[in-house]
Amino acid sequence: MRYIFVDGYNVINSWPELRNIKQHNFEGARQALIDNIQEYATFKGYKVFLVFDAHKVPASIEKKEKIGNVIVVFTKEGETADSYIEKKVNNIGRKKDVLVVTSDCLEQQVTFQRGATRMSSSEFYCEVNAVKSNIKHKTQKQYSINKNWLEDSIDDKILEKLEKIRRNK
Repeated sequence: MRYIFVDGYNVINSWPELRNIKQHNFEGARQALIDNIQEYATFKGYKVFLVFDAHKVPASIEKKEKIGNVIVVFTKEGETADSYIEKKVNNIGRKKDVLVVTSDCLEQQVTFQRGATRMSSSEFYCEVNAVKSNIKHKTQKQYSINKNWLEDSIDDKILEKLEKIRRNK
């Protein structure tokens, strides 16, 4: 199983849609990111840790919430998302398939040294959108396959009579 660690605010500030939402509704941008990551993680079968800084929030404690394959983490006071990710990657980076998503160059170097692969927020944006497109394509294809046509379930004689009525009008 692949483990992905995402620096949440770094991604929000990199993705155009989320950056626009953030200007009006910070919580809305966070929720939109969580929704996108949840869909991505479910489709790919990855376990994703979506990490948000709370290091400037006085007296905050670390909070985790599991939503399907996504674990949303708010760090404790004094801990950045970068330091949380570094600590976790240090523990599992060489034992598991780990990817870190951030556009912070120093963070990318540190996580790479600890055994993880890295991806910029912009590259991740492209990957998530490709998965969304794939999901949309598969669901549209499935919908058209499962479509039930009335003419498939009506006796031929009745269908013929209905066709005559339709043409006479």
